[in-house]
Amino acid sequence: MRKLLGEERREAIIAWLKETDEPISGSEIAKRTNVSRQVIVQDVSLLKAMNQPIMATPQGYILIDEKKSKRNRRVIACRHTREETEAELNILVDHGVSVIDVIVEHPIYGEITGSLHLNSRFDVGKFVRKLMTTSASLLSGLTDGLHLHTIEADSKEQLEKAISELDEAGFLVH
Repeated sequence: MRKLLGEERREAIIAWLKETDEPISGSEIAKRTNVSRQVIVQDVSLLKAMNQPIMATPQGYILIDEKKSKRNRRVIACRHTREETEAELNILVDHGVSVIDVIVEHPIYGEITGSLHLNSRFDVGKFVRKLMTTSASLLSGLTDGLHLHTIEADSKEQLEKAISELDEAGFLVH
């Protein structure tokens, strides 16, 4: 396999991301270009600095085009324990809702956003397994469980039903 160099490699990354709506892992891109994953991380940083709309998610890199999105979008406030994370996220994806990100307001750093892009129970399961195997902290751990989610769905009804169920479960903050 031929090693792709600099600009050619970054052009290939953009082309691959444009071809799919699914995230592509840094390891997969590294394999395709015959370089290390760390080189890909640096390439993505350079591409972002060049205003390419690349987002890193737990599943890999995606190219975002919010102008194309015809989905309904809302930001909701939630609070729960670490152990309740999976239940909260499953309520959302079970209604066909995508969980785009998580946002917390930190007293020193201000708003901190983490990309999620969770669309199914499979995605939620991978996220929770990674959370458990890495012993990583949730961003909401910085704010006593309080956090925001940007969520999207094809219809307002899907959003409303999911939000209503979150409220019934005690996760929604008014």
